[in-house]
Amino acid sequence: MQRRFLFSALLSLTTLSLAGLAQAQAPMPLRVLTHSSFDLPKELLAQFEKDAGVRLQIVKAGDAGEMTNKLILTKARPIADVAFGIDNTLLPRALAAGVVEPYTGPAAQRAAAVTLDGGVVPVDFGYVNLNIDKAWFAKKGLALPASLDDLAKPAYAKLLVVQNPATSSPGQAFLYATIAGLGEEGAFQWWGRMRGNGVKVVKGWTEAYYTEFTRNGGTRPIVVSYASSPAAEVFYSKEKITESPTANLFLKGGVFRQVEGVALVKGGNPAAREAAGKFIEFLRSAPAQQALQTTMWMYPAEAGAARVDVMKTHAVEPTAFDNPSAADVTAKNKAWLQRWTKTVLK
Repeated sequence: MQRRFLFSALLSLTTLSLAGLAQAQAPMPLRVLTHSSFDLPKELLAQFEKDAGVRLQIVKAGDAGEMTNKLILTKARPIADVAFGIDNTLLPRALAAGVVEPYTGPAAQRAAAVTLDGGVVPVDFGYVNLNIDKAWFAKKGLALPASLDDLAKPAYAKLLVVQNPATSSPGQAFLYATIAGLGEEGAFQWWGRMRGNGVKVVKGWTEAYYTEFTRNGGTRPIVVSYASSPAAEVFYSKEKITESPTANLFLKGGVFRQVEGVALVKGGNPAAREAAGKFIEFLRSAPAQQALQTTMWMYPAEAGAARVDVMKTHAVEPTAFDNPSAADVTAKNKAWLQRWTKTVLK
């Protein structure tokens, strides 16, 4: 009996010791909140996990606006340790809500092609602008519009599809560009003329680009998209093409520069804070900065980062853009959306 009891006790202690050892050796979870467009190669993420000794728990929370809302709504009990995808249109809200903390590591100290406030580290940037279907315009023999005012003329009636700025980040960015480029009153007057000229409004980018755009079988040869979209057309083409079937229109009041960043989440797990910093550094590393160009179709924020060939050739940056101030976005965004809805939809 004594031997059996002693053996059982030793077995229990051994089992507990092995369980404790396994738990001690298990990688620490790092909770990462992102928007639904976050996309890096699996092997790159796996290498980060190995190097940092962590297990990534990536939670995709819809578009950037939804993600930021979730970050704010869970402020009392944060669901992440680090967040990627807060952009320059949403950052004022995040800072006002106090849901992020400044990061001061090497990536925050190095020069970057773009900047963000509040100790949020820029990761990438891009431009929201108009794309056109080159074949459609060539077939119709119609000159490309040279200004936003041209788009309100009868010759361009029912040619443009846009995203609702209340439900779409590119739609919101395009609205911001019109306000910054044309002035607030001029912008809403233009939107009123566009309503009369048959502008089509859809919920989001996917519907606009893949359903309504003539390039994909729709009836609208002009769509609000991105400066990198022509490069993506070449990259994903089934045939080996050297010229994109689409092109950018960089019109005054029709180009917005979007900057995305990564931030420490205030109130995140203190034990994961070092790992969160490592993830920020990873997103600004050369491999990640190169990969995001053909996965998220954005330009790298790291100063001097090399551009991949398809981006260099088919995603030339605009020479100018129109962004309202962060203060105006914070103070007026709700009123702008309400006025846009009344002007265009009601």
